[in-house]
Amino acid sequence: MKVNTMLDTVPDAVSPADVMPVPVLKQNTTLILLALAVGSFGIGTGEFAIMGLLPNIADGLGVSVPGAGYLISAYALGVVIGAPLIALLGAKLSRRTLLLLLMLGFAIGNIASAVAPEIWSLAGARFLSGLPHGAYFGVAALVAASVARKGKRAQSVGRVMLGLTVATLLGTPLAAWLGQMFGWRSLFVLVGGIGLFTAILLWLTLPQDKVHTEASALRELSALMRPQVWLTFAFAAVGFGGMFSVFSYIASTATEVAGLSIDVVPIILAIFGVGMILGNILGAWLADRSLMKTLGGMMSFNIVVLIVFALTAAHPLMLCLCVFFIGFGVALAPAVQTRLMDVAGDAQTLAAASMHSAFNIANAAGAWLGGLAISAGYGYASTGWVGAALGAGGLAVFGLSYWLDQKNRQAAHVGRV
Repeated sequence: MKVNTMLDTVPDAVSPADVMPVPVLKQNTTLILLALAVGSFGIGTGEFAIMGLLPNIADGLGVSVPGAGYLISAYALGVVIGAPLIALLGAKLSRRTLLLLLMLGFAIGNIASAVAPEIWSLAGARFLSGLPHGAYFGVAALVAASVARKGKRAQSVGRVMLGLTVATLLGTPLAAWLGQMFGWRSLFVLVGGIGLFTAILLWLTLPQDKVHTEASALRELSALMRPQVWLTFAFAAVGFGGMFSVFSYIASTATEVAGLSIDVVPIILAIFGVGMILGNILGAWLADRSLMKTLGGMMSFNIVVLIVFALTAAHPLMLCLCVFFIGFGVALAPAVQTRLMDVAGDAQTLAAASMHSAFNIANAAGAWLGGLAISAGYGYASTGWVGAALGAGGLAVFGLSYWLDQKNRQAAHVGRV
């Protein structure tokens, strides 16, 4: 049995059981990836745009802004719970059917958000909207990998995730503007409409696929018995926390530390979005050439950038440059998603879907730890040190994963002798 080393390039295909059995023409592959990316664009817009409309929602429902902030937590909780739960419940469904149901559920949750009469019903609708999030990205990544050309698997996954990064640059400002012009409820109408449009695209472009005869919730749970799956989760949950520790407070850092006008904050957010888009494209390209080198190298790069941010945040030009490269750090995302496909064995759906639970844990933990540092009096720039420490933790997890792979490789070599 051949065992891939940590420094090997990514295998060109997932296991036969995970490949859609219907042949896909080149032009159809492009349409499939486009449809999947539209869905990720809608999810990204719905997740991030609400942050810019919290004051409007608070005024509209007669609650405080911190009280409205629980809507973000409700959505994140839905993501964390929904990803593994839906992966298990949908184990017997074809990927085409599951994706259609997920996007319809996402659309319904957002339309329910648009008509919610008070804060608690809106929180419930946001929780429901978050349930399909992780499972959609996980299954979409598996479908993207299954239709990819030889040597292009991570890039195919990256094209799906590109919709999420484009949402930070275009979808979020557009939705925020719409919400300010026509009321915050129009945000959820827009996102619900994107969800329905995506469902139509998926219906038209995705070929029928068959459920593997041995597919079951029990088989999906087998992923939890694999140490490398847990290590990949930990790598994402800890390592990505660095980005969120800084980004959660970037507006205040820009105004309080760098002395910039509040009017400049949208430009800084746009710089972050551009960095994410370019990082996603380059990271996917690198991962197809050397997966583990990309993971270790990019995490090391992120640590350096976060340290530089902590040291230079008072300088506007350096702040903007660091924000770009912190956004660029999302280059890790296609590589992490691809790594999960390699270590999950037959339990592809649960592992791939749960990755976004790890991302949301990183979001919550990074923001929380960054807030602790600020509250302790270390200032907004200290979020860079918090982020660097989290990155170092992620790099330590990577080192353990590397060591285990090397150990297994040596054991397999001895077994063949």
